[in-house]
Amino acid sequence: MTTPFGTSLGRYADDRQHGLKARIDGVIHERLQQAIDAACLDTMVEAHRRSGRPPPVDDSVADRNEFHALIDELLELLEATILLVIDPEQRGRLDRPRGDATQGHASRFATQVALAKLLPDYWQRFEACRTELTTRHEQSRAGARHTSPLGAPHRSR
Repeated sequence: MTTPFGTSLGRYADDRQHGLKARIDGVIHERLQQAIDAACLDTMVEAHRRSGRPPPVDDSVADRNEFHALIDELLELLEATILLVIDPEQRGRLDRPRGDATQGHASRFATQVALAKLLPDYWQRFEACRTELTTRHEQSRAGARHTSPLGAPHRSR
């Protein structure tokens, strides 16, 4: 089948052994990965800007560690927030991956993919968690600016 104007209808034409479900799962996986990366990078860039630090760079071990810590924090926040509000029926339908704690990001990420497929309002919930992550980091920076190196609050004279 040819498509007019080279539209994306043939996007997966070479991948005929997979069905529609696998293609949808792949798109959700890709979109979620991009959304998590963007949320964490935006939070990180803003934190650097607010604290007067240079923007994050790809070859910095410290920046990479900070980025991965933000991913952990966002995935934990998403899981804690969303799993608390779904009902037992939805929880039973949730196709959660079975893994141990050593899998870290992969297991938590797979849970988010499953939640995105299960919940019609997943992306609104995701945005609320993204906003919460940003707010937490803004508040922690504000608190850090108002304390002395020993942790005591500065007093105005």
